[in-house]
Amino acid sequence: MKRSLLHSTILYAAVIVACALLVFPIYWLFITAISPPDQLRVLPPRFWPEIPRWDVFGAVMRDRPILLWLGNSALAAIGSVILSMTVSVLAGYSLSRFRVRGGQSLGLFILTAKMLPATLLVIPLFGIFRTLDLIGSLWSIVLAHATLIIPFTTWMLKGYFDTIPRELEQAAMVDGCSPLGAMARVILPVSTPGLAATALYGFVLSWSDYAYARTFLTNAQTNWTANLGITTMKGEYISNWGDISAASILVALPVLVIYLFLERYLVGGLTAGAEK
Repeated sequence: MKRSLLHSTILYAAVIVACALLVFPIYWLFITAISPPDQLRVLPPRFWPEIPRWDVFGAVMRDRPILLWLGNSALAAIGSVILSMTVSVLAGYSLSRFRVRGGQSLGLFILTAKMLPATLLVIPLFGIFRTLDLIGSLWSIVLAHATLIIPFTTWMLKGYFDTIPRELEQAAMVDGCSPLGAMARVILPVSTPGLAATALYGFVLSWSDYAYARTFLTNAQTNWTANLGITTMKGEYISNWGDISAASILVALPVLVIYLFLERYLVGGLTAGAEK
């Protein structure tokens, strides 16, 4: 259907406004990072500093253990994704392929767990981790993040497995594969877009967490994640917003790089369920 000039103009205007709303906070974060401190509160605000501070990123990494915090965030996120994907693949495949009494209700119960806010789970999880002597350990973050990731990723993978014809695994079982072998050798290889999209979702959810890290990682600075470490850079009376902004950009870069590598899988994985 051919669009009229008015409809095309409205469409492009809406896209431009949406992009501007999304990009401007990131642009302003970058401007705040490279601006000298005496230019951050001038009126009218300057959209580009007279003398940019390009060395601010190196100074932040030199003065703060940013790389250590980034490493802790990476370990927590990778551990959460591995644990969550292992459970979600098996649970999503079971919900998609096996019809048992109460299976639909069990699936809805798993999805309902996603609706619980993280703040509601902090207290019971803190009691469990204290009993297990995990307070201050990254293992507490891995397990806590898994409770957030697994409910939604299970349903994401169930929807993706539903789009794969059952004849593929039935043919594999005729050739001698067990049900689990058919899943591992046939279904998982053709589910790469869905697995990548689900893993990326879990990684971003774990990477952006602050509430659990603030509650469980209070013992030693060496175990802090990046988000928790950045919040400690804010002073009680004076805050160096340039350093905080530079550290925030450094924390966001890994997720951006991973997204660029997995973008084609992410789009395919997220839209696969809608095609059924």
